[in-house]
Amino acid sequence: MAAAEAEVKAAERALDGAEKAAADAVADFCDASASYVSSLDRYGDVLHATSPTVGDVQDAGADLLAPSQEAHRASEAVVDTRDAVLTAQGDLADAQDRLASAQAVAASQAPPAPIPRPTSPAPAVAPATVERVERAEADFTSTVAGITAETPLAQAAEQFNAAAVALETAWLQVLAQSGCLSDDEQAQAVAAASDYTSALQQSLADAGYYAEEVDGIYGPVTVAAVEALQEAHGLPQTGTVDKATAAALEEELAALGDDAADEALVTTAALQQTLALAGYWDGPVDGRWTDDLAAALGEAQEALGVPVTGTVDAATVGAFQEALTEHRTPAASTRVDEASTAPYTAPSTAPSG
Repeated sequence: MAAAEAEVKAAERALDGAEKAAADAVADFCDASASYVSSLDRYGDVLHATSPTVGDVQDAGADLLAPSQEAHRASEAVVDTRDAVLTAQGDLADAQDRLASAQAVAASQAPPAPIPRPTSPAPAVAPATVERVERAEADFTSTVAGITAETPLAQAAEQFNAAAVALETAWLQVLAQSGCLSDDEQAQAVAAASDYTSALQQSLADAGYYAEEVDGIYGPVTVAAVEALQEAHGLPQTGTVDKATAAALEEELAALGDDAADEALVTTAALQQTLALAGYWDGPVDGRWTDDLAAALGEAQEALGVPVTGTVDAATVGAFQEALTEHRTPAASTRVDEASTAPYTAPSTAPSG
């Protein structure tokens, strides 16, 4: 009996240690991922420097390698410590069973039913989010690889910046779903900031310009769809959405019928909502692109440190995401029943610039 009791106490201590290690691993993952997102943000901003060159863009990729590897390593550590917690929980259940059996024998009673064994919890991050990160990393790597010393910077800029911001946004979604943000409101803000792009992608899909998944990430495919819309209407092909581009999209959707026209209103309303959430819009959320809305967008861009264009591009969407999560902190109080879910299973490759 004494030996069984001692075994239970030892198993309880082992479980406490495993839970602490798991919580520490989640905190490390949050820190490492936040650092990686910050590095991605700086990397996208290379194209907004005074006189950036193609060489700057190519060299900057090396700056991402270390933080990317650290984020992936931290992710793997969370998976390992989660498994260790499950093992410790099973060992404790076994020790408790043996103690209960010993107590039953001492009391001349029938042994109790075995304690149910713990099962692996579902991942905290949706599989679709993990898949989107992997796609974004592949897109980013291929975009950087496609820029050579002969590539005109103006030609590469928007596609490259979109790829960098798409990867940053994908990782921000991982941070939100992993519980790395300091409160629910910040996690909701990450989702809200992608609503504009989701609505834009849906509108572009309805008009026949976008055929990929509506994922809320302003990446190269979204840029290409906007450029195709602009080309069809004789507008400058910038890959960004301004008043004229929004009007052209609204015109096409209106021709398709009431439901499609409503989608155009939703797109601009999502922008208004995002600006309001970030504190730059106090007008109506009515889906109407006005001069006041363009001015508010320009004000937000100036405050967020991106080029003031009065148009929506990948850098602006990414800046909203960053601003809404700039006070994120690791969820140090997260218990193992929350933290034991794997925040993100790292893909086999990482950006290599």
